[in-house]
Amino acid sequence: MRPLRFLVPGTSGRYRCGGLLVEQQTARLLAELVPTELVTYRQREPGLPYLVDLLRAEPLGSSAATDSLWIVSWGFDVPRQLRALRGRPVAYHAHSSGYGFRLPPGVPVLAVSRNTLGYWGQWASRNPLFLVPNALEASWIARGDRPHNCGAEPAPSGRSIDVLIQRRKTSTYVLEQLVPALRARGLTVLVQDGWVEDLVGLFNSAKVVVYDSADHWRCSGVSEGFGLPPIEALACGCVLFSSLNHALADNLDPGGLAHQIGMGSLAADGERIAAAVADPAAWLPAPRRLEELLDELSEPRLRQRWRQALDAINIHIDRLQAGEPPLRPPSLLQLRLERWRQRLARRLA
Repeated sequence: MRPLRFLVPGTSGRYRCGGLLVEQQTARLLAELVPTELVTYRQREPGLPYLVDLLRAEPLGSSAATDSLWIVSWGFDVPRQLRALRGRPVAYHAHSSGYGFRLPPGVPVLAVSRNTLGYWGQWASRNPLFLVPNALEASWIARGDRPHNCGAEPAPSGRSIDVLIQRRKTSTYVLEQLVPALRARGLTVLVQDGWVEDLVGLFNSAKVVVYDSADHWRCSGVSEGFGLPPIEALACGCVLFSSLNHALADNLDPGGLAHQIGMGSLAADGERIAAAVADPAAWLPAPRRLEELLDELSEPRLRQRWRQALDAINIHIDRLQAGEPPLRPPSLLQLRLERWRQRLARRLA
């Protein structure tokens, strides 16, 4: 199995975000299977290799140029990265979709959600496709205060927060209409903003979590790639009210694992959330179903999925390097011409 190189713009400052944390977590887990390293390409950082330096040290034609498998993931930068890595083994770790680029033939896609998998199943139908959902860090599964979790760490003060909302990505509707309406009902609402040292402890302190990212992603023009915060809330035994856009619909279903936010009217949202605060047990998902989901999204399961995908990708790359051409899907023009030809043939017949 080829060593892995995860390409990230940087690991500090403005580059710290959910996508970076996922890449770091994945690299850490896969280091137990195969030599793995992070490589930066926008800012140099102590202790990490830099893309330009590696490309100069390993020119095309040398054995070193094909020894490693490069993993690219930063949506808007992917086309440029693929051009820089042309002739080298590369795969796309696809988080969000909708960036507008098309992948070259033969480039494998490692999709983090069924939503993203379906997108590339449409636009890269002849490329190797794999599903590798993001994993919850072990602390969420081990410490989350949910029913039937023997290792739970309940908050010392109990669930003192009626409703918890993380400001980032949250809609104006929730922040400017729903929050005042809930507080007017006498509920304790915390809008969390900024760095929190112990997120598990914070979520264990909340009865209800509200997550509404649909407006954020509609404005951004790309999709919610996976949506870990709602799963983290469920792992901590919170009642979840969430939007159901993009990859959130992979796991969340209205009235099952979660409840829809923005369901028709402000009054309806307020009444349902107040009822969930008053009796959380009546609004929580079935424990068995939740544990099955958490097991599927655990770090050992992610490692297993990646192992299977990497085995297939390495075989695929070996075939390409042996001279076997990759499959190419027909162009949209070819498809339309073929459809027109078939219609004309039917009319003539």
